[in-house]
Amino acid sequence: MIRVRITRARGSTPREPGAEMLVGPEATTGSIGGGQLEYLAIDRARQMLRRGEAVAVMDIPLGPEIGQCCGGRVELTLDREPASPPPPRPAVLIFGAGHVGRALARAMLPLPVSVRLIDPRAAELALAPEVPQLLTPLPEAEVRRAPAGAAHVIVTHDHALDFLIAAEALARGDAAYVGMIGSATKRAGFARFARARGIDPSGLTCPIGAGIRDKRPEVIAAFAATEIMARLLAPARAHAPV
Repeated sequence: MIRVRITRARGSTPREPGAEMLVGPEATTGSIGGGQLEYLAIDRARQMLRRGEAVAVMDIPLGPEIGQCCGGRVELTLDREPASPPPPRPAVLIFGAGHVGRALARAMLPLPVSVRLIDPRAAELALAPEVPQLLTPLPEAEVRRAPAGAAHVIVTHDHALDFLIAAEALARGDAAYVGMIGSATKRAGFARFARARGIDPSGLTCPIGAGIRDKRPEVIAAFAATEIMARLLAPARAHAPV
């Protein structure tokens, strides 16, 4: 197998440095962005397999020269090293396994995150058997156990529980995202609740889903998933080389 890895990216490119794929004689795994760039890399990797080469470097302009319109430039390193271990996936904790919680968990499942659906109600969790889940009488305790940089999404059946979980998540100070389903009125109520406990409520996103007015769970889930991923990816984007 040949590992193809982006080692430098300048300007507009389809993937970032560190993206990689494995190329074998017949199959590939992963992606460096598709298109002609990937086709050229696969072709070169298979040449290496046939010739017994160990290392190669490709410097590819993404413009008219290869028929790819990104306009940037990518440097690839091709070698026989094993694939790098994937970085840990950011945790997305969804509190509440009702209609919206289940729809959101399903929307997040194929994304590069570690999602968990948390609820004290076994019957609700049973409706989403395909999603990693946790049945617990104390959902707020899972906030304390969450890794730094997690997303906490609060969509329970109980406003008081929503407030408790949101306050716990904000009090940590290291969450990438704290979002709560609701309205401007609910947000104002939570702000009073949080300030009474010495917690700054400004880090809360409420309502979730960028103000979408459609109330269908699947639509809310689609907008909320986009919002959550944008927040989780923000630090990586801020430090990505150009």
